Amino acid sequence: MTIKLATHYGMCFGVRDALRTTHIAATAEPVTILGQLVHNPEVDRHLRHLGVDTGTLDGVGEAKTQRVIITAHGASDRLRQKWLESGHQVTDTSCPLVRKAHQALQLLVDEGYAPVVVGQSNHVEVKGLIGDFPDAVVILNEHEIAGIPNACKIGVISQTTQPLMNVLQLVDAIKQQRPKADVRFVDTVCHPTKQRQAALEELCEESQVVIVVGGNNSNNTRQLVERARAKGVKTFQVERPEDLKEEWFRGVDHVGLTAGTSTLDETVAAVQSAIQQMALHLDGSSAVSSV
Repeated sequence: MTIKLATHYGMCFGVRDALRTTHIAATAEPVTILGQLVHNPEVDRHLRHLGVDTGTLDGVGEAKTQRVIITAHGASDRLRQKWLESGHQVTDTSCPLVRKAHQALQLLVDEGYAPVVVGQSNHVEVKGLIGDFPDAVVILNEHEIAGIPNACKIGVISQTTQPLMNVLQLVDAIKQQRPKADVRFVDTVCHPTKQRQAALEELCEESQVVIVVGGNNSNNTRQLVERARAKGVKTFQVERPEDLKEEWFRGVDHVGLTAGTSTLDETVAAVQSAIQQMALHLDGSSAVSSV
């Protein structure tokens, strides 16, 4: 069996920076994280070990600690200011690329465009994006375009972890359904997401089975799984090595391995090692390689 790692996989710089900043803060004083720092159960366990409290962005004033931490997914300026006004010290670990998405949306609104966000309406990043713009419309498929107001100018951005191809298809659909409107799209899909999606395309060409490592509630992990399955490749998502099943690899010679942007390097390595051990057990030999 050959186990091939994607050319781009796993934790992005925004998540690494958020983890580093939070770890430093949590070892210096009691802190409360406003939500889930990143969608990764291993990180959650590490933070609990450090003794951090958890709260919600909406729970202004409810935190037991003086210092609160905004997660890598970002927050609206309105809520950020409320936390400051309530007397808390705020450490903001928002990903710089999420911040750029906020800036892009603000620019569109300032220029008179009706704001539209392509993404999951219940996702924390999207809630942060639209938190300062109550008239913003969130869409994820063509059926939801009907909810966009009949404005002469429509401005579109995207949740940073959406597949760019899907976003572009939706933008084209908006233009077709609103031919008289000035539809302006600002690409806010982040570069690490694009890299991992492109690397997945290559991986699927060479793999009989693809394993995606990442949190069950991680949007970018879910998108990798869905894309691989859409390519017709048998695909499984796991959070840790214990989630693997030997039966997935029976009769398989080529396994592809990738991971979402919140996944630790050591978790990917542990999953890779576990697959190798399963392959040895199945084959009864040492003919297993990783590339």
